[in-house]
Formats: sequence, structure tokens, C-alpha cells
Amino acid sequence: MEDLQRLESGVPGLDTILAGGLVAGASYIVQGRPGSGKTILANQIAFHHAAAGHRALFVTMLAEGHDRLFQFLSTLSFFDRARVGTELQFVSAVDEMGGDGLEDVVTLLRREIVRQQASLLIVDGLRNARSSTSEPIEIKRFIAAVQAHAAFAGCTVLLLANSQIDDGSPELTMVDGVIELCQDLIGSRSVRRVQLRKTRGSAALTGLHELEITGDGIVIHPRLESVLNYPSAPAPMAMELARVESGIPALDRMFGGGLPRASSTLMLGPSGCGKTTMGLAFLRNCTLAEPGILFGLYENPGRLMLKAQSLGLPLQPLVESGALHVLWQPPAERLIDALGHRLLAAVQATGAKRLFIDSLSVIARSATIPGRTFDFFSSLMNELRARDVTVLASWEMRDLFGTEVHTPTAELSGLVDNLLLMRFVELRAELRRVVSVLKVRDSHYDPALRELVIRSDGVDLTTAFEQVSSAMAGIGEPFARR
Repeated sequence: MEDLQRLESGVPGLDTILAGGLVAGASYIVQGRPGSGKTILANQIAFHHAAAGHRALFVTMLAEGHDRLFQFLSTLSFFDRARVGTELQFVSAVDEMGGDGLEDVVTLLRREIVRQQASLLIVDGLRNARSSTSEPIEIKRFIAAVQAHAAFAGCTVLLLANSQIDDGSPELTMVDGVIELCQDLIGSRSVRRVQLRKTRGSAALTGLHELEITGDGIVIHPRLESVLNYPSAPAPMAMELARVESGIPALDRMFGGGLPRASSTLMLGPSGCGKTTMGLAFLRNCTLAEPGILFGLYENPGRLMLKAQSLGLPLQPLVESGALHVLWQPPAERLIDALGHRLLAAVQATGAKRLFIDSLSVIARSATIPGRTFDFFSSLMNELRARDVTVLASWEMRDLFGTEVHTPTAELSGLVDNLLLMRFVELRAELRRVVSVLKVRDSHYDPALRELVIRSDGVDLTTAFEQVSSAMAGIGEPFARR
């Protein structure tokens, strides 16, 4: 099977969903409503192409002047004015549109492709070309002529359309690929996405993928489950019997010697029950040989280090030595796939073997497409397991008391290997924290209830509920004496 030559786009994530990049010499329609990011995407590709030593031609059939375009592009890091007029040429076809219409535009394109020796052609204003003729055959002839001249010169073509073209339109039958950008209002959030509606010769990642516009231009975050449909490596079978210290000796005993290596453990409980505290204790055993990551979505690094210090957990020296890396996600509007990819990139860069995620419930709330949370977390946990990472994560529940467990993901238990339930219990006019192991995959464990005791010199689990019933319901009732 012959591999098609590819053209790197320079847009993070785009080459991934295109299965390697734009097919060299192919033609694509990039469509979307005004403001969806088409012009930024096209210019980002063009400037990357020019920076790589190639030549690009940007032809506009719109009335907007190039100076105004450059003014807005200058705010983005990829814009390099020194390349304008050299490797990257901007040409207006507005005058040709007022002459004999599309024939004059084709003549201009043919001439400029040859004169500029361009290997990338971008035509902005396909909608204007459509409105210049009432005959569908004319637009087909226009695209066919552009493709013919571009193919002769070995030139890849991007046609920008300022609206969504209907599936039955002649343009879509002519091109090799259709890239659609959209922007949707979800609640009070505006979410940008990209979809590959058509890709010839590519095993592309179809469906919707989130994107954002940053100071560096467009960044696409491919759906994690589409990229990691299968883990990048087999899970380390030899580690199944190995154990990792949790940082709390009593918890290690409940697990029969520690957390199973390369496993995922989820702590379920309401706010204040000690989930973050147990996570900080888990990170105390990070080393340079086996570093760790604190992936936080609640408290910033400064507050977390102060909390660890107040608990007698020496985490700051681990951070300074490089044994522990703290990644905090600011409380802005988050994209679930951006979080997933950032986490995996950090694991790859640091070689982390311990990971505390605080919390998975915040990541779940970042999802903008209902019903995909399970697939996302399943792919994430499988990939972390394949990378020999032992994961401890938290999930915040609404109810402080009660026997029911409410989580947004019904199949939550199947996502993780081990499950801890944490609750408050009222006992003798005091609120106490209680911990119980609900599940340890393929291993024996101690199901007894333990009280989580938090002191200035650390944390511990004690056997305070041996003579108490109904503790997990929040009401500790001492056994009646007989």
C-alpha cells in the first residue's frame, strides 16, 4: 500500500485528526460561519508553510483589504511580516470578479501560481464565487480549473467558504476534503469545534473535535477516545502483583500491602472529607527515580503546599528537587480534551509513575457533549495504566450524609480498579470522617470502616467504628448492650 505524501499544517492537533496532515496536491474546502476561525486557520497553515522554506499564495475574492487583515493577524505569534511579499504572497481577485467573473479569476490564479512557484494555494471567498453565477455547472468548472492548474504545479489548495455548504452542492463533490469549523453556545459558554466532513485517502478521525484560538493561533484538541481507542502500549503485566505505598500505612494494610502498581484508585466523597489530604499523603513518596504529578483543578499550587506543610507532609522539597510536579488548571472555561492531552503530555515529559488527580468530577463537568464522559475516562485510565502510572483520583459527591452514592457517570465503578468511599458520620455529637474500601480489582482487601484522622504531623486511619452501626448512613449508633 502506497503512503500519500503529506503537507504539515503547523496547526497543533490538525495533522493528528487528518492522519498525518493535508494530502499534498489535494484540494480542501474550509467552511464555517463568520468568526469560526477559518481565516486564522488558513493563515496559520500558510505562514508555517513559508517558514518551512516553501512558497504560498493567498488569493482573496473579498473586499476587505490586506492591511486590515495583517493588522489582526499581527496579534498572533505565527505572523511574520518579513515573509509577506517573499515566501508568502497576498493577491486580491476583487477586480477580476467584476470582469468576466470566474474565468478572469482562473486566469489570475494560473498566472500567480506559476509566477510565485507556489506549493500552497489559499482562495478566500468561495461564497462570492458561488454568488457570481446562477449555474451550478459554472462553479464546478471553476473548481475543476483551479484543481487542474494547481495539480500541474504540485500545489495543495484550500478554498475558504464563509458559510456551510449543503451536502448536495457541486463544490463538495469536486474537492478531496471538507474541513468544517463551528461555534456553538452551550449554556453561557461559547465552544468552538472542528469536523472533517470528507477526507479522501485518509483514515481521518471523524466526529467533532474541540478547538480554541490562543495567542499562538488555533489549537485543536482531538477527542481523547478517538486518538487512544487502543492504549499506546500493552499494560505492564509484570507489575500486577507489585505494590505502591499510599503514604498511609493503615490504608496499605487494608489493600493487602499497598495500592496495586499501575492501577487507578478513586476516592468518592463530599467536600471536606479528606480526599485532597489523602492525595497529598500519596505524593510524599515521590522520588527522582519515580517522580509524581499533582494535577489539580481546585486549589492553586501555593495553597496546596501550605496545606501539605500544615499536615507535616514535606512536599515542597520534592517540588524543588524535581521529584514532584504540580500542574494547576486555572478556574476558567475548560475543555475536557485539552485537560486530558495536557495531563498525558506531562506524564510523558516527566516520566511520572505516581499521579494524583484532584478531581475527576471537575474534569467531567468540562464535557460539552453529553454521554461521552465514560469513553473519555476509560481511554485516559487505560493509557495511564499502559504507561505504568499508579493513579489516585478524587470525585466530589453532593451529599454529606446518606447511603446513596450520586455520580454523573453511572458506570463509574468500571472506570477504575479500586474504589474508596469517604463520608462524614455523626458520633457522640461529633462529626468524624469515615473511609471504606468498596472494591479492589482481582485482589483481597479489608472492608472494615476506618476513621480518617488528620493531625499536624500527618494522617492516619484508625479503627473507631468497631462498636458502631449505620456509620456510612451518617449516623453512628453504638451497639446496644445485652
